Amino acid sequence: MRSVVHGLPVGGRRPPAALLALLGTLLLIAGAAPAQAASGYRYWSFWRGADGGAWTYQQQGPAIAVPPDGAVDGWRFAVSPDGGQDAAKPRTQARFDAICANTPAQNGRKRVAVVLDFGTAEDAGASAAQPPEQRTTCASVAPRASSAEVLAAVAPPLRYDTNGLLCAIAGYPKAGCAEQLGAAAAPPDNTAKAAPQSGGGSSGGSGPDIGLVAGGALVAVLAGGAVWQARRRRNP
Repeated sequence: MRSVVHGLPVGGRRPPAALLALLGTLLLIAGAAPAQAASGYRYWSFWRGADGGAWTYQQQGPAIAVPPDGAVDGWRFAVSPDGGQDAAKPRTQARFDAICANTPAQNGRKRVAVVLDFGTAEDAGASAAQPPEQRTTCASVAPRASSAEVLAAVAPPLRYDTNGLLCAIAGYPKAGCAEQLGAAAAPPDNTAKAAPQSGGGSSGGSGPDIGLVAGGALVAVLAGGAVWQARRRRNP
């Protein structure tokens, strides 16, 4: 009876060299995959003020979100993971009463406090200019104004890329749009991606998909193994 060690027959014919080479390629690809992981993206994330001055990540894009009177919109430029709750929050507390204390209420208008946190020098990167200081402002806008319209009213100029992704607030940063640190990957999911719904993001990166490459190599290995098995049965 023929014994088997790690899936290879002992005492019988060995698989052809080409099959072993394909298997080795698959293992190399699988081993290299962790090195392709991105360390984060440099982008503007979008937040809404919560009780006690805390922040809640906005699940809607700013073109869709319509803040009520007395709301606080927060923006933070930083190196963050792929969007969501783990993105860097504004470092200033969401305090509507303090931010809008000197902006009187008006009939037919609503007040929305805005916190702009331009991040740190480390967030900006070595080649970028020193980020501006954090700032707060109070917008007095139409009752149905979206958060995108609030931002445009108090922090021009805004810059978008050709896909409509929000790249700069108050002219910062002057260049770039949601650059990825590390390997190329998909854009951060910062709720909405179309102008002016995005609080950050970039178009997809370059390079092959590791999963597709590994899957293709695995199919090749399995196909080669089937051919080898058939030939071995015909030629015992």
